[in-house]
Amino acid sequence: MRRVALTRFVGYACVGATGTLVQYMTLAALVMAHTVGPVVASCLGAVAGALINYYLNHRFTFRSGLPHAKSAPRFFVIAAAGLALNGALMLVLTHLADVAWMVAQCVTTAVLLVLTYTASSVWTFRVSKT
Repeated sequence: MRRVALTRFVGYACVGATGTLVQYMTLAALVMAHTVGPVVASCLGAVAGALINYYLNHRFTFRSGLPHAKSAPRFFVIAAAGLALNGALMLVLTHLADVAWMVAQCVTTAVLLVLTYTASSVWTFRVSKT
């Protein structure tokens, strides 16, 4: 059981790397172009990354048999909570703690990886055994 959980977590992290890459590219492009600040840019990137992550996690990481009508709302509730936490952590780290925006994003990503994986495992893609 532990091996399955570890394998699934590694898969989740690998799939998440795709969404994270999209988020970081969006963050960097918007901040470096002086379009928006790092908190807003990070949140916009997180939305783009979440769309990619939903599909890849449904299809590959969890190989979910749940219909999208059931798993998508669950995923996006967790994504919305993650988005709020992402924004809050970025705000605290970049404005209050004066951490560089890319370092702040790396810390935020690590925190959210653990939290969203746990929520996805136990709620979003879990098929009830009834």
